Order: sequence, then structure tokens, then C-alpha cells
Amino acid sequence: MLLPRSLDPLIFAHKNKMFKKILPILQWLPNYKKADFSGDFTAGLTVGILLIPQGMAYAMIAGLPPVFGLYAALMPQIIYAVMGTSRQLAVGPVAMDSLLVAAGLGALSLSSLESYIAMAVFLALFMGAIQLLLGMVRLGFLVRFLSKPVISGFTSGAAIIIGLSQLKHLLGIEITRSNQVHLLLSNAFKNIHLTNGYALGIGITSIVLISIIKKLNAKYQQRFPAALALVVLGVGVVSYFELNAFGVQIVGKVPGGLPSFQVPKIPLDQLSELAPIAITLALIAFMEAISVAKAVAEKHPEYALDPNQELRALGTANIVGAFFQSYPTTGGFSRTAINEQAGAKTGIAPLISAAVVGLTLLFLTPLFYYLPNAVLAAIIMVAVFGLIDFTYPITLYKTQKEELAVLLLTFVTTLTVGMTAGILLGVLGSLWVLLYQISTPKVGEIARMKNSNAFTEVDRFAGVTKPQDTLLILRMDAPLFFGNVSLFRSAVSENIQRKGAALQWVILSMETMSYLDSSGVDLLKQLIVALQQKKLQLLFSGATTPMNALLHSSGIVALVGEENVFLETHEAEAYAQTKQTVHVYKKKTTALKKK
Repeated sequence: MLLPRSLDPLIFAHKNKMFKKILPILQWLPNYKKADFSGDFTAGLTVGILLIPQGMAYAMIAGLPPVFGLYAALMPQIIYAVMGTSRQLAVGPVAMDSLLVAAGLGALSLSSLESYIAMAVFLALFMGAIQLLLGMVRLGFLVRFLSKPVISGFTSGAAIIIGLSQLKHLLGIEITRSNQVHLLLSNAFKNIHLTNGYALGIGITSIVLISIIKKLNAKYQQRFPAALALVVLGVGVVSYFELNAFGVQIVGKVPGGLPSFQVPKIPLDQLSELAPIAITLALIAFMEAISVAKAVAEKHPEYALDPNQELRALGTANIVGAFFQSYPTTGGFSRTAINEQAGAKTGIAPLISAAVVGLTLLFLTPLFYYLPNAVLAAIIMVAVFGLIDFTYPITLYKTQKEELAVLLLTFVTTLTVGMTAGILLGVLGSLWVLLYQISTPKVGEIARMKNSNAFTEVDRFAGVTKPQDTLLILRMDAPLFFGNVSLFRSAVSENIQRKGAALQWVILSMETMSYLDSSGVDLLKQLIVALQQKKLQLLFSGATTPMNALLHSSGIVALVGEENVFLETHEAEAYAQTKQTVHVYKKKTTALKKK
């Protein structure tokens, strides 16, 4: 069937809009300004240089040869530059993903390094497919189930595991891998008498120097590349004094050249074991990327961040990266911050970073032969121990002890059982706290604050007007649903009995009641009838627009009367007081007539 020619421009415009949504580079590249190139070039060069030692170190965290960190810094950056909606997010290997790869694959029985590498590459493909699928069906909201206490507990526990996993490189001894802290420490103490003094000296010196340079950078607002400087210094010292002959472990030969195209091997017999790791990686990686992307996007109103497109971009970056020997990647906090501070304006910056990594792979890999593992271990330790948050648990202890319990549960489980178990128990703990809070909400009397139309709890604040014996204003700070209807019914009954025979009016403030299910609707109808039988009048106030619509559609408004539903609680209070005054006046007049 032929379409009218008049529709052709509309169809073309629709397709053009669709392509720009799928490939955001088509939005900004045609309008690229020459003035932006200097910032993009500087930022791309800075991040690219930083990525070289950092990528190699993160590959070691994942249990992979260092060169795979460079592979992970190549193709994913290029794909994200084309598909990502953030123009400053720096995609590549990160500590958290590397740790999850090591923890997940460490629990499997893998016979050789080749099998381990194949599994790590397949994980990039697997997690990328999950992210792409989530983005296609617009399920980016799932990451919200990872609450801040869960992430804080997991990050702190994971940081300790990462740091301790580098003891073998720092001490120059063999330590059996484990993602459980007690086993890791036990294995370390078994061989601690074999510590290589040269490796330990290099590692401790590197940690001290990196820490000093970081403090100086922060003090003088500089961006001196501490990691790169330590890499150069470490290579120079080891090669000059030939410390590798004294047992100092070095990186050795780093394969040169760009990664070749290879189809990842799909281990069908281990998919069920890899699925939880891939799902965890997909969600954690997206959460890390979207949180830092949002923080940066607030400073750049010239573009809008699309969370679902971010999922699709990150997913595609990991899928394509897997075909070029990349392990799981995402947007990193530190590199994104540096990218933004260095003046990155568009996706040209990550393309330049990728070019720096590519040139390194092509021409500079021989320079890393004498790089001591102790230096990379020091870079990792300083980076990951900085992820441990000591202030947040203290804040929760003072304000939200239930959430502190979730944080500690996640932290301890991550340290002693494993990372996947830590995440799962943390999420379940958060959901339990949420369900407990909404199923056992506070239902209490509120009163107007002095010289204000605002209302607050009578028993919590002193600055409220004195409650009247004839009027009861109640508020429940939660949705009314099947899990708390019995508690609400008991609380209303107790408050009515407490008021005594003088009570005439009951106002239900719905300002904080965001949801009402069928059980809640039935309870409100029963309450209206019960109060009418007791000659008490029920008023509703403060319902939101969706709640107000539900009150009408469920028949509650028809039962209680349209005149007894108010937008504001102070209006309902004034109405009750007016009616009460008229009632008292009529009662006195009738009594005088009888006399």
C-alpha cells in the first residue's frame, strides 16, 4: 500500500528522531563547536593517561592479566561515546566490577587461566545483554531497590576484600584467593614468613607517595597523575637495580597490539551459576554509572540524561567489548570527575581517551615489562580503601538505626559469606525494613501549630494549640493497605475512647497517606458507618489528587458526603468548629425557651 507523499516528511522526521534517540551522537556532533575541542582534548588525554595504570591495576583485581584492563578501556569507551546521553561519563574498568568478577568467578571451579579469562569475557557479554534488555523494556527503576545503606555496606565490605586480596603482591608471596575475609587473612598468615622485603618496601613506599600526592593535589587543586608517576618510578627502580632477580614480581611481557575480534565462548553448563553474578553486575554497574552521570549532568543543563538509554548504551558497550576481549565495564566515579574537571564537553573526550589506550597497546607495552606488581597493588589499595565510608554509619546510628542494621548486615555478609550473598541479603533487609515501617506506622492525634496552618503530632512537639475534647484529628504516616488495616482500626478506636463522651468530630488527615487498597477502602466505609451510629461525624482532609479520585470512585465520598471532604486540614477543623458553635448556640436557645 502506497502512502500519500504528504506523509513522507513526517515519516522521515519520525525516523530521524528515533535514530537520534538511539544514537545521541547524532544530536550533538552536527553542532560541534571548535571551541569545545580544547576541553575535550585535554580531558581525553588526561583520562587516557590515567586509564593505563588504573586499567592494569583493576584487571589484577579481577584476577586477569594486566593487559585486559587496557582491552576493557578501549571498545566500551568508543561505543558509549556514540550511544551514551552523558557527555562526561568515563566508561571503562572500575574497582567494583573488577571485584565482583573476581568474587563471582573465584567461587567456580575453573581449571586454567584461559578458562578464567573466557568466563570473564563472557560475563561482559551476559551482563551487557541484561542491561540492554532492561533498557529496551524501560526497567531502569529496578536499581532503586539498591538502597544507600545496602550500597554503603557492600562497598565498604568489598573494598576491604579488594585491598586484602592485594596482599600477595604487596608482600611478594603466594596467597590462596578467597572472597571471604577470614579465609583470606588465614591464608595470608600461613605464608607471611616468606615476605619479600624488596616488594614490601616498594609497596609501602608507593602507598605513602600516592597518599601524599593526593593530599597535595587536593590542597593545591592540581591533577598531578600520581598513579602514572609511580608506574614510571617503579619501572625505573626495578629495571635499574634488577630487583626482579631478588624475587620482586613484575608484570613481565605485556602482549602488544589491539585486541582481536573473537566470539565469546558461551558456557551453557554454567549459565545457572553465572546468572546471579551477571544480574548483580548489571545492576551495580548501572547504579554506579547513573549516579555519577546524574551528579555531573546537574552542572550541564545543555543536555538531558535518559536513564533507559544509559542502560542500552552501557549494555551495548559491554556486548561489543566482549567481542574484543573486554571484561565487564561501567562509568567510573574518579575518572568521570577528572573528565568533567578537565573540561570535557562531548563524547569526543572518550574517543581521545580510547585513542591514547590504543596507541599504548600498539607501541608502548614493552615499557611495562619491569613494572612491579607491588606498585599496582599500592594503587589499588589506596583507591579502594578510599571507598570505605565511616561517616554514613555514624549518621544512621544517630537517625535511622533500622537502616544501620541493614548496612551492617550487608557489610558482614559481604565480608564473611560473599558479595552476591551480601547484596541479596541487603536488598531483602531493606525490603523487610520498608514493610515493617509501613505495616506498623504511627497513627496519632495531631494539632495545629501556633500561629500556623500546619499540623503536627501532639505528643512530639510542645508548640501546638491545645487539642479540643470535642474534636479528634488523626493522621497515619503510611499508605493504608491490608498489612496495617487492623493496626489503624485499633488506633482509631483507642483515640476515640481516650477522648470520651465529649467527642463530636473526627477528622482523618490523609496528607501522608499515599495509597489505599481495597482492604483500606472497606475499612474506611466500616469506620464511617460505625461513627455515624455513635453520632460522630467523620471528615476527610488533605487527600492528594489521585487519592481524592480514589475516594470518589470507591464510593467513600458518596457515603460520607461531599461537604465533609476538604483540601486542607485547617479548613476541616474550621468547619467542625463552626458547626459545633452553631450546635451549642441552638442547644442553649432551646434550653432558654423551655425555661
